[in-house]
Parts: sequence; C-alpha cells; structure tokens
Amino acid sequence: MTKENSNTGDINSFLIHFFNRCALLSFEDKQIYFPFAENLSKMRIQSLAVFCGSKDGADPIYSDHAAQLGQLLAKYNITLIYGGGGKGIMKTLADNVMKNGGTVIGVIPKILIEWEHQHQAISKLIVTTDMHTRKKTMYGMCDAALVLPGGMGTLDEMFEMLTWNQLSIHDKNIFIMNSGGFFDHLLAHINHLEREGFLYEKAERRIKYFKNPTDFETYLAGDHQNQKL
Repeated sequence: MTKENSNTGDINSFLIHFFNRCALLSFEDKQIYFPFAENLSKMRIQSLAVFCGSKDGADPIYSDHAAQLGQLLAKYNITLIYGGGGKGIMKTLADNVMKNGGTVIGVIPKILIEWEHQHQAISKLIVTTDMHTRKKTMYGMCDAALVLPGGMGTLDEMFEMLTWNQLSIHDKNIFIMNSGGFFDHLLAHINHLEREGFLYEKAERRIKYFKNPTDFETYLAGDHQNQKL
C-alpha cells in the first residue's frame, strides 16, 4: 500500500468515526438529528457499551457469557464502554477484555464508587457527577450497545437507550444477550406492548437478541468482514 493510499484510508476512517460521533449535536439546547445517522448504525462496531449487573446472579451462565463476551471484544479490537464497577458480571466482563489485550473504559458516577467499587485495573475510568451524566457519556462514546443480565439499573439503561432510539435521538444498534433465557419474560412483554398498539414500530427493528456469545460472534464476524473500513 502506498503512503497516499494509507493516508486516504486513515482520513476516511477518521471522517466516518467523526460523523458517527456528530450524528447528534447540541446547539443552544436544541437537539439536531442528522438523517445520515441511520446508515451509520450499519458501520463496523469500534466501541460497544455493555449494560450489566454488579452482582453475579444465580446462574453461572451469566458470568460465563460475560467472560466469553469480554474475550470476543478483545479479539475483534472493540473497545468496551461499561459502568466502571469492580464487582459481579461487570468485573468479569472487564477482566476478560483486559486479560486478552483489549481496551476498557469505565464510566461511574461518584455516588456509586462505594456501592459498586470502581475497577482499579482498566484502561481508563471516568467519574461523572451523577447517573444521568454517566448514561449520556456512555451513549456518546459507543457505536452500539449490548445488554447482559442485570437488575433495575441495567433495565433503566436499556429502556432509556431504546426510548432515545425510538425518538430518533440516535440510531445505534441495541443488542440483548439472552443468557439462559434470562430475558424471556421481558422480550415477551415487549412483544405484548407491540401487539397492544403501544409501540410506534416493530420491536425487532430496534432490538436484536442473541442466545449466547457464539451467536454474537457470528454477527460480529459478518459485520467486520462485510463492512471493513
């Protein structure tokens, strides 16, 4: 590859990444949605926000899948953006990204530093003033989001991102890892909302779900092969 071609590739990569970040701008407290943002969600994933629990849960499969996901993110050179905690599934996920040479950025509010015990061995830790700023920061840094098993906070993060997606504030892909059928009831209820006429579009347009990390890797492999920059 010539130097000129290499530079062109670098510039193209930068521009795509720049426009992905600028799909939503703030101007005098007004949000401006760019139509081209819809196509950006189909681009190669470079950073993934993962929402998950700060506890391990009752079924070992939750931690197993978190560990496997961490390994996959490192394998595909995808930066992990997560809640910054050093306990439960959050810790397992971050540890496995780091062990395999990946990059982990944690985002944690001051109020949760004692509660979730921030991770001390990740690439970067960002401390925010409050929960809302934490979520906004994570949304802004990621190209897509994935939800692992977790509690009320995990569901809050997932539904807020789904709502922003529905309102065209962003159009980033949202994935659910249905480890051991953990989300079966939730997915059934979302389908119920659709059947009863409370959704503006089909749920499947906003949510993609996988049974296990192997299925997600198949998606990633196709994503990276077909849309390599």
